[in-house]
Amino acid sequence: MDLGLAEQADALARGDVSSSELVDHTLKRITAQEDLGAFRVVRAEAAASEALRADKRLAEGERLPLLGVPVAIKDDTDLAGETTPFAVGGDHRPAVADAEIVRRLRAAGAIIVGKTTTCEIGLWPFSESPEYGCARNPWNPDYTPGGSSGGSAAAVAGGMVAAAVGSDGAGSIRIPAAWTNLVGIKPQRGRVSGYPQTDPFNGITVWGPLARSVQDAALLLDVLTGSHPEDVYQLEAPVRSFAEAARTPPRRLRIAVSFRTAFGVSGRLDPEIRAAVQRLARRLGELGHKVFPADPDYGPVGLGLIPRGTAGVADWLDSMPNPRPEARTEIEAKIGRIVGKRLLPLAKRMDPYLHRKVGRVFRYADVVLTPTTAQPPLKVGAFDGAGYHRTQSGVAAACPYAWTWNVLGWPGVNVPAGFTRSGLPVGAQLLGHDSDEATLISLAAELEAVEGWTARRPA
Repeated sequence: MDLGLAEQADALARGDVSSSELVDHTLKRITAQEDLGAFRVVRAEAAASEALRADKRLAEGERLPLLGVPVAIKDDTDLAGETTPFAVGGDHRPAVADAEIVRRLRAAGAIIVGKTTTCEIGLWPFSESPEYGCARNPWNPDYTPGGSSGGSAAAVAGGMVAAAVGSDGAGSIRIPAAWTNLVGIKPQRGRVSGYPQTDPFNGITVWGPLARSVQDAALLLDVLTGSHPEDVYQLEAPVRSFAEAARTPPRRLRIAVSFRTAFGVSGRLDPEIRAAVQRLARRLGELGHKVFPADPDYGPVGLGLIPRGTAGVADWLDSMPNPRPEARTEIEAKIGRIVGKRLLPLAKRMDPYLHRKVGRVFRYADVVLTPTTAQPPLKVGAFDGAGYHRTQSGVAAACPYAWTWNVLGWPGVNVPAGFTRSGLPVGAQLLGHDSDEATLISLAAELEAVEGWTARRPA
């Protein structure tokens, strides 16, 4: 029963399997892999009950994109009746209403089996916290699946669910996807509503899918797509579905390969990751695309990240009842209260300038290919007991490539790029211009067809 998201939906519609069977299988897989720590909350009774209702609806002839299909969401997303601690200890109250993402999943018929493990307020590229434990990588449990959507990545890579929702404020979908051999899509800013967060982390955070295949990720993105009337960023509906884009071969594209980071620290890039990205670049050339080296001019893009991120952490922490954060989380929040909020208007005013400056690369390229991370997966507990500065500098060195596109608000897709000699997954980013998810998805699907990464599963 190891089917993908689209395969599960099709099997349910044909009557080959019941939702109750799929949900029961999912719950057994979660139980069997509890030591991976993928889930903070498992809705066993509620999911089983919802599966029975889905089976009744299917028997009556109702058809929806994900009717009866089990999925998971990250623990930064409100689910009515459950708390949303975002990995921070405190006197949390259950949410009284579903987030817009959950509403859309339910409207598509999906069954949410649980909420996945993350780190405190999504700060780090690992999914560990003193209060709620850690998520581990199904490829090697001694290593992290990444963060902050690491629990979602572990749930998919471990075969517990076919797809899961994560959020990405500085790479938090793409980094776990890279470190677990998954496809992870960071959509265009405003593509997926974060409501009740109307301006999540002041415009840098978006929600999106993690899945083994491009087709499954695109299907889930179609379900999630849409704005809430109160969202700060609003987008028109795409001309065609993302699932259709995944089925449509791309035109011949101009692909710029870049190893430069916004702070010029490309010398720290792990040689195995460099070689993996270069191999993918050659593969793209063999597929008929024009591939050449070229670097975006990032300019002062960091000034667009720090105020937004730190002020966002302060807002999250200040909204919690009696929070008990780690010291390094509290330091980030203090920076946000003292400096971040003062500089936030300037950070947002920089958007048009940064769009013009970085966007010049799209005068001669359609897509930018970069590493997703500079280092392979980190060991679980690598930063246990570390202070704020050591953690911040350590994770910045490991993951310097993803966050720039959060500042810009443009889309990016992680694709699996292979494995290190020790068997750990690594990834590459396909980065696109404003609202051009379709091109990235189409190109990723073309790569998947020749790379065959969906066939590789952890033991």
